[in-house]
Parts: sequence; structure tokens; C-alpha cells
Amino acid sequence: MSKIADFLKAGCEVTILFADLHAYLDNMKAPWDLLELRTRYYEHVIQAMLQSIGVPLDKLRFIRGTEYQLSKEYTLDVYRLSSVVTQHDAKKAGAEVVKQVEHPLLSGLLYPGLQALDEEYLKVDAQFGGVDQRKIFTFAEKYLPALGFAKRIHLMNPMVPGLTGGKMSSSEEESKIDLLDSPAEVKKKLKKAFCEPGNVENNGILSFVRHVLFPLKSEFVILRDEKFGGNKTYTDFETLEKDFAEQLVHPGDLKISMENALNKLLDPIREKFTSPEMKKLSSEAYPESPKQKIIPKSQPKNSGPEELVPSLLDLRIGKVLSVNRHPDADTLYVQSIDVGEESPRCVVSGLVQYLPSEELLGRSVVLLCNLKPQKMRGVESQGMLLCASKEVEKKQVEPLDPPSGSAPGERVYVEGCEAGEPEGELKPKKKVFEKLQADFTISEDFYAQWKGKNFMTKLGPVTCKTLSGGTIS
Repeated sequence: MSKIADFLKAGCEVTILFADLHAYLDNMKAPWDLLELRTRYYEHVIQAMLQSIGVPLDKLRFIRGTEYQLSKEYTLDVYRLSSVVTQHDAKKAGAEVVKQVEHPLLSGLLYPGLQALDEEYLKVDAQFGGVDQRKIFTFAEKYLPALGFAKRIHLMNPMVPGLTGGKMSSSEEESKIDLLDSPAEVKKKLKKAFCEPGNVENNGILSFVRHVLFPLKSEFVILRDEKFGGNKTYTDFETLEKDFAEQLVHPGDLKISMENALNKLLDPIREKFTSPEMKKLSSEAYPESPKQKIIPKSQPKNSGPEELVPSLLDLRIGKVLSVNRHPDADTLYVQSIDVGEESPRCVVSGLVQYLPSEELLGRSVVLLCNLKPQKMRGVESQGMLLCASKEVEKKQVEPLDPPSGSAPGERVYVEGCEAGEPEGELKPKKKVFEKLQADFTISEDFYAQWKGKNFMTKLGPVTCKTLSGGTIS
């Protein structure tokens, strides 16, 4: 991004290609149903990155590969290219970019050719990428002229080592800082980062300072205690590297200084992604896969607990159609609640001492729908109304608030845990709800959460009006 910023500041017209079709061809790293969401996510995040360093965006455009790569003309050129490219050259070109497996898919051989053709179809003068792209660039320079197309300029960036000392990898969480990592997560990852005293080889922190922070800021400040000489400002990387090699700069001070500088860059990006729309987009584009443990048939039943995830709960938006006192219990309401089914559900709740019936009538609520129905003083209850509660001078209780405009029957999920289907009916003996509910809370800014992740609907997060810091039951 810092190099793209240089291009834009120099007056270049920059096209960023979201290579959605490539992503699928590369051993299906991304499923089709997530590609549109991920390209939208990247568009917002790239704009936020560039804006955070004060770059004008008027000469920047975004394009998705599928906007032109499925055309008749492009497809014909793919076939033309495949008639002149050898299998050996295609495999060699993608060696550092396409995922290498023992039995490669044909799609991995097509990948380099598509990237070469992109230069012609985007009508660019130059293509920019990391040095890991160099074999594809060489491939393009050899084969595009064979189809009668012009040879392009190729620009390459060095690859910054990961925090663990080796290659930065999306599959190795500790090797990289994510753009939306919290300050606490940044601190944790940097604390674990490889940064051996005096060792400047494969040092991801030093490399980041060199290739990102110095080009953006022209200086880097080492923060340290006065008893160790106080803060020191470096205006060139070579001097910093020399001082680190001679152990005049301590790894701990380098990490703290990097953390401070990095958080200043990330704060504007984090701020943009605090809106419900951006949070929703982020969680949908990169959902957390529920890692439920499947017990093999040969494994004894009591060999280990099954991991519980919120997607096991059938949580839905409901609308309260009627509220009446229980005929045989003064502390209970009997409510008729629409949850998008053929007929409303009858739900019994103990809210009489906390809420007048007028506050419930017509209200949108969150209902747990896959509990086993049970009779409460003779009336069968077909769900549980989720409420926030808090012990102050006396116990306070209020129902959770779905976003305005939510329709009965809409699913409520925990962000990052959308995948997976709810149980048809929760088994009382397994106490699934009780175990998950232990981590249900209301955040200080009034969001309903499980382990710090928001309860969401397609319109945004579920909240609570007044009981920040409370629990949910």
C-alpha cells in the first residue's frame, strides 16, 4: 500500500484488480459464495489504508476479474494462449504463487496465463507485485507477444518476512498483523515476534520498519526509559539496523516503538470498521469456521467434550403480539410471539416484576426457539425470551433489542460463527444453552455479545438500551 501510495502521489492512474476468479482457481482458496463479500471488504479496507496515510484517491479504480474474464473475447484468448504454452512453463510460472500440492489441479496451470492476459485486458503500461510474482512476469513477457500483444513493464516489491522469522503466511496467524487487529492483539503478536538481540536476518520487525514506516514517515523513534538513554530518533534505516546489530537498541524497545507506530497507522482503519455495516461485512467475508469435534464411531462416548458454538442455538427475531398474566402464577407472563412461522409461539416468561405488559406488547425481541417445550404451571412454553440483567440495588431486567426494522423469523447469529445449522432440538441433558450462556454478556457500549463477539442480524448488531456490563439469560 505504501508503494501504491507513491504511484498515486506521483500522478499515476492506478487500477487495483480484485482477482476473484484467480482466487478460486488457486486450489479453491476462496469459495464462490464468499468472493463477492471479500472483494467488497478489500475495497473498503484499501481505501481506509490509503486514506490513513493521506493519499488522494481520485486516480484510483477497482475492478473485479469476473467483470471481464468471463467475456467471449477473453475466453478465446485463454484458449489461444493454452495452444502455445507448455505444461512445464505454466507450472514453473506459478511455482511461487499457486499453492503446490502433490496432484495439482488443471486450474493452477491456467492461473499464470490469466494473470498475463489481465495486462492486455486492463490496458495497463505496467504491472506491480511482490518478487514472488517474478516468474509469472517473465511468463507474461514471453507469451503475450506470441498472441500479438505488447510486452509490459514489471515492478516488484521485496517480500517482508513474517513476525515468526520465516515467510509471512495467511494460514499462520502469529506471522502477521491483521488490519483490524485490536491494540491488545498487536501487542500480543509483537511480544511473541522473533527479534533476537543483534540478529538482523529474517527480522520481520526490522523489515517492516524499513519497508513501511520509513517510507511513510521518514523517521522512526525508539521509545525507551531515560535510564537507558531516553528516546532516540532515526532518520535513516541503515543507522537503526547498525545500532540493533551492535545491540545498542534492545529488542523490547524496538517492539514497543513498532507497536506505537503501527497503532497510529491502524487506528483510522479500525475506526472505519466500527460501524455496524462494516462489522457485518467483515464477519460475513471472513466467517470463523466452527471447529466442532466429530466423535468417530470407534471412539468411546466419554473420550472428550464436544466443542460448543453459538450456531447450535436457533435464535430468531420475534414480535410480541399479546401479553397476558399466567392464570396460575402471579410472576409469569404468557406471550404470543410471531417468529415467522405459520402460527405464533406461546412463550412463558418471568418478567412481571420487571416490566409492565405495555413495554412488551408489539416489541421486537430475540427468542431461543430450539429448547425442548416445557410446561410452566400448566402452560406449555415454546421458547425463551432473551433478556439482559444486572444486579444493582435490585435486579434489573430488560429484553434484548434487535435492530430497527428487523422482521419476525430473521436469524440472529454471533459474528464470525454464522456457519453451521442449529440443532433441531437442544437435548436438556447436554445443557448446550447453559454452557454457551455462561459467556453471554452486554458490553460497555451496550452490544449483546458471546466471548466479545456481537450478536448480529442482517441489519446489524443486537443491543441493550441501559444495562451495560450485564449478563444475558
